[in-house]
Amino acid sequence: MLQGKKLVLGVSGSIAAYKASFLVRLLIKAGADVKVVMSPASKDFVSPLTLATLSNNPVLWDYFDREEESDGSWNNHVDLGLWADLIIIAPATSNTLSKMASGSADNLLMGVYMSAKCPVYFAPAMDLDMYQHPSTQENIQKLISFGNKFIEPGDGELASGLVGKGRMAEPEEIISFIEADLLDQSPLKGKTILVNAGPTHEPIDPVRYIGNRSSGRMGIAIAEVAALLGAQVHLVLGPTHLRPQNKSIQTYLINTAQELNNQCLALFGQADIAILSAAVADYRPENVHSSKIKKDGSGLSIKLIENPDVLYNLGVQKKEEQVLVGFALETNDLVANARKKLIKKNCDLIVLNSPSAEGTGFGFETNRVHIIDRNGKEHKTELKTKHEIAQDIFNIILNYKHSSS
Repeated sequence: MLQGKKLVLGVSGSIAAYKASFLVRLLIKAGADVKVVMSPASKDFVSPLTLATLSNNPVLWDYFDREEESDGSWNNHVDLGLWADLIIIAPATSNTLSKMASGSADNLLMGVYMSAKCPVYFAPAMDLDMYQHPSTQENIQKLISFGNKFIEPGDGELASGLVGKGRMAEPEEIISFIEADLLDQSPLKGKTILVNAGPTHEPIDPVRYIGNRSSGRMGIAIAEVAALLGAQVHLVLGPTHLRPQNKSIQTYLINTAQELNNQCLALFGQADIAILSAAVADYRPENVHSSKIKKDGSGLSIKLIENPDVLYNLGVQKKEEQVLVGFALETNDLVANARKKLIKKNCDLIVLNSPSAEGTGFGFETNRVHIIDRNGKEHKTELKTKHEIAQDIFNIILNYKHSSS
């Protein structure tokens, strides 16, 4: 759930600040981009150099870079607050909670917090009497009323030697809390998504095949975004060196169009949404030679037969309540051919792209697509990364489902 998220970790002045090192490391491991902002007092408990090294980003703690103060250089708290997808303040001391509740922005961390438009999570850390004090409890309730997410402290031995409630939640607990909260809000929570991607290789003999230049990058991006949106994702992937980074994606490796067809048919019944982006070979050799074909100077003819039409088989023969999205790679009469495919294959949406456009097609990190839905609406994207295109596709799918229901 944290893959690709832009995260600000706010660290305030508590002995629990040492846990920020472990928290940063786990956030990076989960795929987040982390920037650390420290309160001035927190530097007495954990080194900015440690957090900068672990986060791979400079650590900030002051509005001005004192060494360059004469040239007016400063750290823009507004930019940081707007950059973040999430803010985590851990540890959050009683003093920091008071400032958050009252709107006091006397340090950079509080300035970033006050500028944020994203969800804010806070994990208190303090002695048990401070935690139980009415003012602390009032501040916590006030922050919750603002929409901030409270990560409850644990019971145990505290820095004072007392035993009770007030120790900051462990880094693993903080991440589990945030991931569970994000999953609860995910638009595809509880949904199953079927995606196919990549080329197919149709063997001629043990060393040769008919294939195409597809890398599978677009379909893998779609699977990654679906997982980020909370879906259970089944990815049927043709022969490519690329693999999804999100370990929750269940990947089925295939080689031929027949294998792709069989695997998609087996998974389609449990899918809520199916997105078929694979570049499937239309034909395969009728006869596959068991040994390498030798050149003898007489030329070679290979009889080809049609492969299964995976999109047709799902859309016309198997489709019930699923939302079905097909891809159309066209080189002429682009929109007309895409519309025909949309109707013929019983799709809900068709994603049209052309290899002739600059920066699009097989092998590129970017793409530009024209999406047509069954209601006649059209959506054109600019040239973007394939991950961004995947996000656009899901935005359109979710709006289509809403307008069709």
